[in-house]
Amino acid sequence: MEGSNVTLVVEFILLGFIDLPSLQGFLFGIFLVIYLSILLGNGLIILITKTDPSLQTPIYYFLGNFSFLEICYASVTVPRMLADLWTHNRNISLWACATQLCLFLILGVTECFLLTVMAYDRYVAICKPLYYFLIMKHNVCVGLVVGSWILGIPVVIGLTYQIFSLPFCDSTELNQVFCDIYPVLQVACGDTSMNELSVYADVVFFGIIPFILILNSYIRIITTILKLPSATGRSKAFSTCSSHLTVVSLFFVTAIMTHLQTKTSHSAATERVLSLLYTTMTPLVNPIIYSLRNKNVIVALRKLLPTGI
Repeated sequence: MEGSNVTLVVEFILLGFIDLPSLQGFLFGIFLVIYLSILLGNGLIILITKTDPSLQTPIYYFLGNFSFLEICYASVTVPRMLADLWTHNRNISLWACATQLCLFLILGVTECFLLTVMAYDRYVAICKPLYYFLIMKHNVCVGLVVGSWILGIPVVIGLTYQIFSLPFCDSTELNQVFCDIYPVLQVACGDTSMNELSVYADVVFFGIIPFILILNSYIRIITTILKLPSATGRSKAFSTCSSHLTVVSLFFVTAIMTHLQTKTSHSAATERVLSLLYTTMTPLVNPIIYSLRNKNVIVALRKLLPTGI
């Protein structure tokens, strides 16, 4: 790929927080604490859902898998960001950038599907309680989780290949803390409208459609809850869904807002904030939300942790 303004790119430069030179050490400390908290919090959720006999039900099976996914999701971006802040070496090879983007998108798609599966589980539990264990058999749960992990892989690999097959301009600086779609498209030469169209189609299929399915589940759930004669029953039913609904709102709103921009309307500062929200804050608050709003999780944690905590 040669030309007057086209170069053979072998690496990119992640600008990250280069505009905040005096805060590099502070930001390293903040994100290190966040990452360790993600590992600890989600690791505890995985441990209790695997070992506590009272949590051997479908919803906690999904929660354990979701916590594992959150650890993977954060691990694709945060360690590299920490290394950049510590060493100030922001160069990343073309292949490393493509791999990071591909894994990041695969895990993002998996999160969309897994959150949809968890919404369906709550729908069955509340709207069809007598058939819950008949519908949500273990092999069905395993199939739903496996499907969530693998369904988007072929499309994401194809999208990543399409993006990194583009010719790149002389500038290889990515105004982001990790390799994401729009920073890469910004340094590509020529017309990227077809690539943007592919991104929109993927966002609709892997983001908006799951979000609509989740909304449909919760409309049915809320309709069923409002028909319950007991105020206590309604309160208990709402509390079983509030944790999941909070995580859904945080993840989907920020993710969809980020990836429905165009190359021209793209704001690097806005995308950086939004991407940090759904790549670090959702994995961070996930165990907190589920612990604070779930008595069974609190009891299991008290059994696991030393007396007095």
